[in-house]
This record gives sequence, C-alpha cells and structure tokens, in this order.
Amino acid sequence: MNNSRKTVIQGAVALIVLVIAAALPWIGAQTLALFGFSIRSDVLLEFGFNALILAILAQGWNVIGGFTGYASFGNAVFFGLGAYGVGIAMVQWGLSFGTGMLFGVSMAVIFALLLGIPILRLKGHYFAIATLALSQVMAAIISNIDLAGANQGLPFLSFLDVSFISTEAAFYEMALVVLAFATAVVFWLKRSRLGFGLIAIRENEDGAAAMGVNTTLYKVLALTLAGIFSAMAGGIYAYKMAYIDPDQVFNASWNVKMIIMAVFGGAGTVFGPIFGAVTLSAISDILASVLTNVAGLFFGVVIILAVLLTPRGLTDMLIGVKRCGLRYFINNIRATKL
Repeated sequence: MNNSRKTVIQGAVALIVLVIAAALPWIGAQTLALFGFSIRSDVLLEFGFNALILAILAQGWNVIGGFTGYASFGNAVFFGLGAYGVGIAMVQWGLSFGTGMLFGVSMAVIFALLLGIPILRLKGHYFAIATLALSQVMAAIISNIDLAGANQGLPFLSFLDVSFISTEAAFYEMALVVLAFATAVVFWLKRSRLGFGLIAIRENEDGAAAMGVNTTLYKVLALTLAGIFSAMAGGIYAYKMAYIDPDQVFNASWNVKMIIMAVFGGAGTVFGPIFGAVTLSAISDILASVLTNVAGLFFGVVIILAVLLTPRGLTDMLIGVKRCGLRYFINNIRATKL
C-alpha cells in the first residue's frame, strides 16, 4: 500500500471516528444500552470530557516528548496559564470566554518562547529536572498575585457567558474540536519539514545540527506548539469548572497523566496519545467504580504490564501483533531481560 493511499484511509477512518465522537452526547448512552451497559448520559459526558482534556494534553506532550525526544515534566504550567488566562479575562476584566482563551494561549506562547531558548539547551535528565520545577514555581508566583485571586483562586460562576456555552454537551464538543485541531496539526507535523527536523533531533541532535537543522529554533517551536495545545485544554477546563486555584491547575499530576497516556498509546505517533488517553481513562474509571479502595494499585499494575508487554505503545502493538502474533509480546519481555 503506497503512502498516499494509506494517508487517505487514515484520514477517512479519523473522520468517521470524529463524527461518532461528536454524536456521543446524543446517542452514546442509548448505544451502550443496546449492548447491556447502563450508563447515564451525564456520567458518559463527564467521562468523555475528562478523556478529551487528557488527550489534548497528551497530544501536546507528544510534540515535545514524542517527536523531539525531550521528556518535559513541566507542560502543566501551560495548562495552568491557559486556565488563568480565561479566569482573569472573565472575572477581573469582564471579557468573553473567547477573548480569555486567546489571552491564555498568548501567555503560554510568550512563556514558551522566553523559557525555551535557555532551558532547551539542557539535555536528558538535566532538561527533565529543570522542567519538573516549572509548575511549582508558577503556582507560587500566581499565589501571590491579587489579580489572579492569590491563594483563594478565582470563582467565576457568575461570569459565565451562558450565551456562548451553557450545556455539558457543549463543553464536550468544544474539547473535541480542540483535540481534532491538535491532531490535525500533529498529522501535518509528521509529514512536514519541521516534523522531520524534530525527529532528526530526537534520533541524533548533533547529527541534525551538522545536516543544517536549526535545532534551537525547532525545539522552541515544538515547545510552543505543546504550550498552545495545553493552554487551550486549560482554558476549556477552567470554564467548565467555574473555579480554579494554583494547586488545582498547576498540579504535578497533570504532567504524570499526560506523559503516561502519550507513552502508553505510542509517543511520536499521530493517534497514539488519543488511544492512550481514552483507554487509560476508561480503565481508571472502571477500576475506581469496581475496586474503590485499591483502584490505584491495580491501575499501577496495568501500567507496569503495558510497559513490559508494549513498551512502544498501543499503536506499535497493533502493528506488531498483526505481523508477529503472540511472539510480539514474548520478544518484548525478552528485551527487558526479566
């Protein structure tokens, strides 16, 4: 199968999945009921919204971590900036949600540009350690800014623009649109000169520089793209929650979740982070409802098994099982030298 035909097939499948996902608020509960699953529409929408937010974050991390090979532990700072951009614009300045979203994304872009040049000179675990502190530092700064509500956070329920969006389904659809946009950009990225440059940096940065790739510029652009996606997710999340505080939106758990989901699905692929986010969100929710007290333990077991059996993610697993069958898992276990 040539590349152009493969691209057309992938695009058609993605479009079908997008249409089905868009119809979920209206047909999801009824469809599941036909297969014997009784789930309320509001519960399904809440799950869908949370999974979409995590998928957007995972897709953002995928650009800097999956394509570029820089394992960032600080993308939650962009999520928080996007959330506070919406909060400050709506509560303090009385602006619309759309304007707040632009403000939040702009803050994330400026922060990525200012931070990217010095911090992206670090490599490996030095870069990872440097980014790990970003969320905590920003949370401390926001906690001392009165405009951002300081430690009390920003409650903006009375400032919601109900003429713009007022239902759970609308929040879900908005998150889906952002995820579709992020995925389309990643799809383009993988086939663009910028994407080839990022992959070259991931494989051999010194070699890429020797071949004429402006590694600093490419890395900063990758971090900026990751920041845009994460900030958009943060803005939607804040608008839906109607209240934000520093510990909530700059929490390190956002970093952990997006990294695990991107790697679980397949870092460096177009659809892997989405598969990872939806799959792990479903597993987490099911375990939490069935095994309330030990859900975290079993979720950890699932992650460990995934690392051992599918170290390159679900996307690679689908291809590997098709080619090698069960030998795919056996080869991965042998590779870990257990």
